[in-house]
Amino acid sequence: MSTVPVDRVADGHMARAGGTDRPLTEVAVGVLLQANGCFLMTSRPAGKAYAGYWEFPGGKVEAPESLEQALSRELYEELGIQVLHCQPWQVQVVDYPHALVRLHFFKVLDWSGELVMREGQHAQWQELPVQVAPVLPGALPVLAWLADELGAGQAV
Repeated sequence: MSTVPVDRVADGHMARAGGTDRPLTEVAVGVLLQANGCFLMTSRPAGKAYAGYWEFPGGKVEAPESLEQALSRELYEELGIQVLHCQPWQVQVVDYPHALVRLHFFKVLDWSGELVMREGQHAQWQELPVQVAPVLPGALPVLAWLADELGAGQAV
């Protein structure tokens, strides 16, 4: 059985792929922030678990990448941008039916390039409360953290 403390269980009524003893996948996630407080959310592409749900862009860390290297690679592959400045922010473990993931959230404060949706996903700049739905379970705490920091109250 996994000994990793879990912060959030998504769809707990569903069976877990791989049972209770499955590997923990490290994921780097970027919260792109504009000076006006808006942040970028993207939809999960067709063919992926939770397709159509809205999330913050990012992906799996590949050996021997650092978290920052994985974030930069993923944002380039997904969005066509180069990360110029990011800072580690929050970490959360989410138990999804398809995977157990540790999400390393980064605030992305500066980037170069124009956004290009390279995986057929959609993107929307949002403010609180968000206008997109449904939101991926692992992204919900980010909205609460942003609400706390921005003093915005309602997150979703």
